[in-house]
Amino acid sequence: MTQFHQWYQELQVERTIKALKKNNFDARFFPKASEALEELWKMIPDGASVGVGGSVTLNQIGFFEAVQKRPVKLLDPFAKGLPVEEADKIRREIFTAEFFLSSSNAVTEDGKIYNIDATGNRVAPMIFGPKKVVLICGANKIVKDIAEAQKRVQEWVAPMNVKRLGFKPPCGQTGECSDCSSPERICNAYVILAKKPRRTDFTVLLVGEPLGF
Repeated sequence: MTQFHQWYQELQVERTIKALKKNNFDARFFPKASEALEELWKMIPDGASVGVGGSVTLNQIGFFEAVQKRPVKLLDPFAKGLPVEEADKIRREIFTAEFFLSSSNAVTEDGKIYNIDATGNRVAPMIFGPKKVVLICGANKIVKDIAEAQKRVQEWVAPMNVKRLGFKPPCGQTGECSDCSSPERICNAYVILAKKPRRTDFTVLLVGEPLGF
C-alpha cells in the first residue's frame, strides 16, 4: 500500500467509524488483523459460548486456529463432517449464545451494515439473540452508500462466494448477477442494519487489511 492509499484509507475509515458510532454501534479500527484478533479475545471470557457465521475473514485472521487453544464453547455449524441435522441444531443454538462472530458483506461510510444471505443463519443472529455480536471487516468492504453496497455484493462478492462454495447458479459460471431463480441461489435475504438493533450489544472491528471478499 502506498502512502497515498494509506492516507485515503485512513480518512475513509475515520468517516465510517464516526458514522457507525452515530448509529449507536461500537466501532474500532486496527491497522493489522492480528491486533483485531487480540482485541476480540479480550472481549471473550473463558467458558463463553461463541457462535460463528459463515466467514472467510474469521479464517484469514487465524480465529479458528486460536479458538482451539481457548476454553470456550465453539458453536460452528460449518465444521467438517457435521450431519445436516446437527448443523441446523447448532445454527439454532447460536441464537442463545453469549457471542456471535462473523463479518459483513459491506459497511457504508454513513454507518450502515449491509449483508446478503442465502438462508439467513448469518444475518439473523446479528439482529437479535446472542448477547454480543462482533463483526470483523477489512477496510476493503467500506463503500459509499447502500446502492454501492448492493452493487458490490451482487456483482462481486456473491459470484465469488458461489464459486468458492461450489454452488451452481448462473453467476458461478458467468461471474455476473442475473437475478436468477436457481434453487442454489445465495442472494435471498437482503438485510440493512441502519442503526444498532435495540437489544443487541454490537461491535464492529474494522481492519486496515483486505479481508474476505
